Amino acid sequence: MRPILAKVCEVLAFVLLAAACVAAQAPSKASSAHDDAIHALFGVHEFQQAEISPDGKLVAWVESLIGPDGAPSDNSVIYIADLGPHGIVRRITAGNRRTHAAEHDLAWSPDSKRLAFLSDFVDTGQLQLYVVDAAGGHMKKLTQLKGFLSTPGWSPDGKSIAVLFTENAPRQAGPLVAETPDEGVVSEEFYEQRLTIVDPATARARQMSPGDMYVYEFDWSPDSKRLAITAAHGNGDDNWYIAGLFTIDAASGAMHDVQPRPGMQIAVPRWSPDGQQIAFIGGLMSDEPIPGGDVYITPAEGGALRNLTPDVKMTATSLEFLSAGDPPEIEFTGISDGITAIAPAQTGVQGRITFLKGRAADGPFSPEISFSRDHEKVAMVRQSFSEPPEVWAGELSHLTQITHQNEELKPAWGEAKSLHWKTDAGEVQGWLIYPLGFDPSKKYPLVVAVHGGPAWSHMSTWPDQWAYEFALPSQGYFLFLPNPRGSYGRGEKFTQANVRDFGYGDFRDILAGVDEAIRQAPVDPNRLGITGWSYGGYMTMWGITQTNRFRAAMAGAGLSDWLSYYGENQIDQWMPPYFGATVYDDPAVYAKSSPINFVKSVRTPTLIVVGDRDGECPSPQSYEFWHALKTLGVPTQFVIYPHEGHMFADPAHSRDVIERTIAWFDQYLKASK
Repeated sequence: MRPILAKVCEVLAFVLLAAACVAAQAPSKASSAHDDAIHALFGVHEFQQAEISPDGKLVAWVESLIGPDGAPSDNSVIYIADLGPHGIVRRITAGNRRTHAAEHDLAWSPDSKRLAFLSDFVDTGQLQLYVVDAAGGHMKKLTQLKGFLSTPGWSPDGKSIAVLFTENAPRQAGPLVAETPDEGVVSEEFYEQRLTIVDPATARARQMSPGDMYVYEFDWSPDSKRLAITAAHGNGDDNWYIAGLFTIDAASGAMHDVQPRPGMQIAVPRWSPDGQQIAFIGGLMSDEPIPGGDVYITPAEGGALRNLTPDVKMTATSLEFLSAGDPPEIEFTGISDGITAIAPAQTGVQGRITFLKGRAADGPFSPEISFSRDHEKVAMVRQSFSEPPEVWAGELSHLTQITHQNEELKPAWGEAKSLHWKTDAGEVQGWLIYPLGFDPSKKYPLVVAVHGGPAWSHMSTWPDQWAYEFALPSQGYFLFLPNPRGSYGRGEKFTQANVRDFGYGDFRDILAGVDEAIRQAPVDPNRLGITGWSYGGYMTMWGITQTNRFRAAMAGAGLSDWLSYYGENQIDQWMPPYFGATVYDDPAVYAKSSPINFVKSVRTPTLIVVGDRDGECPSPQSYEFWHALKTLGVPTQFVIYPHEGHMFADPAHSRDVIERTIAWFDQYLKASK
């Protein structure tokens, strides 16, 4: 069935997209505010990394390039800047400074004199590992591999570089990218991402981890003799949810179990300075790129786990050892109240949390800060709803802005206010984004945008090309971004509060937040809409089966039937921790949260969009919901985008989603004014 289904979906993608392009009620003429919104979302220079050198004197970063279509391209460049008074900036490249390629995944050598990075300059689409002197000049290509490489990391003695390598991989790793369609006999064949160690002196590469194990992350031991890894047997996209913690001998490849079955999702392994312990983040996580939870520590040889942050009202997303000992000194970065925060990993840390404005990160998703060896200097990509991303570095209390690439960008939305309200889950937080050119004497429509995950958070961050909802405030809408139970930012107990309860407590939190927004701002309660992507798409489908308060909806990459979804998606291992059992052992708990079982209550006009190669939320889920609405006579439109995964790759498709979303809400929320 799967090969046939793949072919059907591919045909439907072209047919439905073409038909919808004719039928869609697109804006007749783009306003200047609309154009400004598109520019703010697509014209932003994005920064994938900002890494301070171990000696704290230099900062390196990866910056995306804007393509000819006005959106970030696949090409990126690496720069190094001196943190001294003169701040000299130099470009690092495997080619020449007049050409561009994909160059990223940088890593400092322990002595701060060299930089390792990946580049496809020689062979477009095929990354290789390079090393360059930080002062400029000598460049050395270390690998000639075929497959996908990522995340190089130097050993503390500077004699080796570890890298994750998936030999002969047909695509980038991870479930967010477009899946390869099945053809012929469907098999369980998959490609293993293996720990590979490269000698920078001889350029010799050795695959170290077993061929039947997928490695997700690693960290070198202080003596450079071992590495801690998170890994699992089987399909890499799926089995991250059941990965264990292991150590591997850097010379022999011998594996040692540390926490092979930790009973939670784990990420970010880090050795203690004395090599006796390993810390990691553990919790209930719904996506590999967005880890979050509590900080745990275990003896490096295995043994009892200790939770160092059991009651903190914050979600850890990265961590750093300050010193060994009992208890060890660990500082962690994470999410609290919708912004980035830093705290010590100790019991009773609530009063010692340092809040940063907006979101600070050195990667594209979770908050993470790069520290110098003495922890006196930091580097980060800093941004908020009002400030586009730029690289900042220096002392945490006195940061200096290093880049100025996005200075000309201005928000195409109004003021952002943090709202708080009470429910049976306790205090809940969310963001209310005001319309551009807000007039307090007017009443405005409001659209709720539910984030993905569910283990994720709306943070104060500059939106990018995938944040289609942020075009709405430029067209006269309030935008409400709730962080209901199940979200990051209020502690692990809050994140786990929607287990076996999808669509019930979390939806009550959202509705209570809508009521709070109506109390706080001039929102027209008769002109409410709802939208979201992934889990947000599910909550959109679910929400309109539970209430008729919403007069319009847009469900992106949603899911309508948990029972059929279990057998269709590529990452079913994430589901038992949330539902308490597989669908085969407890179908009732899945059925009670499935929108399709309540679809006859829907009256809300609904736009549905999805990528045809989405492995996380496959298109048949959207097709099923659209078919039901069409049969029931509910106004609906369905668009399948060709060759797209869970996160769209083609900027033209992202723009189309924006145009359709605006047109849909304008038709049903503004026409009823």
